[in-house]
Amino acid sequence: MAKMRGYAMLGIGKVGWIEKDIPDCGPMDAICKPLAIAPCTSDVHTVWEGALGDRDDMLLGHEASAEVVEVGKLVKDFKPGDKVIVPAITPDWNSLEAQAGYATHSHGMLGGWKFSNFKDGVFAEYFHVNDADGNLAHLPEEISVEDATMLSDMVPTGFHGCELADIQFGDKVLVVGIGPVGLMAVAGAALKGAARIYAVGTRPKCIEVAKAYGADEFISYKDGSIAEQILDKTKGIGVDRVVIAGGNVDTMIDAVKAVKPGGKIGNVNYYGKGDYIRVPRIEWGSGMAHKQIVGGLMPGGRLRMEKLGALVAAGKVDVSKMLTHHYEGWDAVEEALNLMREKPDDLIKPVVVL
Repeated sequence: MAKMRGYAMLGIGKVGWIEKDIPDCGPMDAICKPLAIAPCTSDVHTVWEGALGDRDDMLLGHEASAEVVEVGKLVKDFKPGDKVIVPAITPDWNSLEAQAGYATHSHGMLGGWKFSNFKDGVFAEYFHVNDADGNLAHLPEEISVEDATMLSDMVPTGFHGCELADIQFGDKVLVVGIGPVGLMAVAGAALKGAARIYAVGTRPKCIEVAKAYGADEFISYKDGSIAEQILDKTKGIGVDRVVIAGGNVDTMIDAVKAVKPGGKIGNVNYYGKGDYIRVPRIEWGSGMAHKQIVGGLMPGGRLRMEKLGALVAAGKVDVSKMLTHHYEGWDAVEEALNLMREKPDDLIKPVVVL
């Protein structure tokens, strides 16, 4: 069996290079080699917080642009040599859950999130993509391989937060967390017509880019309660919508307090630790305030990648603003991942070109 090299989770708190068999290609699947990859905070949660439980020799990574090297005999729209966008979420599109409208949970909760969760990820010389026709998207010529990595997860997750919050024209919107996902939530809120966008974050580089994407005012959690600051700015009324893209298990408390009755909270934050999310009873109207809370994993799949790719290709969203640290070659993967763990002030997102 032919072998390949990849960067793996060896156990909770342990990472390193290992050798594995090159994956087999099923009749509907594809084998790809990455052109550029990007580590994610989710990788940090998975390895150092054990958020998904222990994983033994599991290849990491779920953000990549790639070149197809092999396709199954039933694949119609892709061939070896094609450059593609690879979504972080790759559902099984023939599942009952997909037919019900929740493909991201195909064959079980979060079942569409396969890379570095249920199966090996993309930090390897080759990786496997299930249902190639349903999950891969051709990479537009206008988009660089570096920018395409942002379409794997950061863009669709941030935008999905806006979808879950159901942002409407003229809404006042609070975005909690302005890391890369939160920045894309800011951009998505602006595209959806938000009248005013409040963003929670303190790192100067993130604030700079959030302004460029459309944020109007900034709130620091270091200055006290986020909710109290929002209520002060809105004269006690609150905001119409909240997108949670960062924080911890207590962040929902501020979100519920900050949103007005009838408002909606869209959560795309990955809570890496803690057993329960707390909701304040009184501010939730004892359960009757019509303050809706919706949390979701971004849908993934080919259509979403193509639509978001069209936005970037048309210049509607400039994802390159998020790429603060550029690396080349496999030897840089470890440094890039550690950077996401340490989060220096000048970091938004690192990318490794291969």
